[in-house]
Amino acid sequence: MSPPGVRGLAAGSPLPTGQALAIDGRCFAYVFPCAWEDHCKIGFSADPLGRIAALHPRWFGFFDLEGGMLVEAESIRDARDLELELRAGLGGYNAPAPLAIRVPAGGHTEWFRGVSALLAERVATLGARGYRTYRLGDWLQAALQQRADRLHEWTLMQLSVDELEGLAGPTPAQQHVRDVLDACVALGIGLEPRLAPAVLDWYRGPAS
Repeated sequence: MSPPGVRGLAAGSPLPTGQALAIDGRCFAYVFPCAWEDHCKIGFSADPLGRIAALHPRWFGFFDLEGGMLVEAESIRDARDLELELRAGLGGYNAPAPLAIRVPAGGHTEWFRGVSALLAERVATLGARGYRTYRLGDWLQAALQQRADRLHEWTLMQLSVDELEGLAGPTPAQQHVRDVLDACVALGIGLEPRLAPAVLDWYRGPAS
């Protein structure tokens, strides 16, 4: 079975600025805010990139990566405790998951509305206590950049010759690959040195 997108595609990967961002933490508590309103998911994961990609295929546009936050934990148990600390007392703000969120990945009891300012304060407090905190977009960009080195092989495994030559019509595989490549472009990761010429031509051509 081929690896599922960015989840199958992480220490001190270089950022475009030349700085390095450590992404080798064991687990993280996270805040994933929606891009269009004060509505967010609070949770924990050992792989925030895989987690956010599981929630929505166009996660890079659906979520506000500039406003999202990660808190690094020493263990899964610690990350779970941090999640509970971030969520403490927010029961009255609990809200349904957006309809576009994939089920069962959505974690429908973990969505909240109207708490972005409070969560920013709580994450800042955790940082003051010594936890490493990250802006979500920075961490995801570094993680995706490291995994992007696998794009050449992965895209060729996903797409058939007929799909690459435009003979197959629209297929789920093509949409899936396009979503992954669009994520790379959205986060400033160059595709040309990482894709086979046939895949690059397919991607730059009209969408199937």
